[in-house]
Amino acid sequence: MTSKNTICLWYDGDAVDAANFYAETFPDSAVHAIHRAPGNYPDGKEGDVLTVEFTVVGIPCLGLNGGPHFKHSEAFSFLIATDDQAETDRLWNAIVSNGGQESECGWCKDRWGLSWQIAPRVLTDAVFGTDRAAAKRAFDAMMTMKKIDIATIERAVRDRG
Repeated sequence: MTSKNTICLWYDGDAVDAANFYAETFPDSAVHAIHRAPGNYPDGKEGDVLTVEFTVVGIPCLGLNGGPHFKHSEAFSFLIATDDQAETDRLWNAIVSNGGQESECGWCKDRWGLSWQIAPRVLTDAVFGTDRAAAKRAFDAMMTMKKIDIATIERAVRDRG
């Protein structure tokens, strides 16, 4: 690993599967190295895959096959900015259809329990823009959604009541 800061993600034996899925699903993502344990450890044996080096949208990550002791939670998530509805749909559907689950307001979880925010730039631009009335309308529209519908957000921004 050459990065000074790397996100370490804990998996229960399936870090390679997760890293491969991320590399196949997200742009600027890849699996770089698989490291096997040099000896036995509490949740594995010598020769088992211990860690996987990968990137997700350019962010260096290390998948650690640490066993069942710790689970992912919404306290950590990847926020993926999308440029259009097709990209939003593709990423959301890839996560959810691969054993993941939908949540609210653009959030979903992958089958390993890792949380993702699939957030169109249109939404974040509207919600954090200078027009506070439009921001509230966009925010209120988002609060009714699971996967973000860009056309609905754009209508909410334009609709002045």
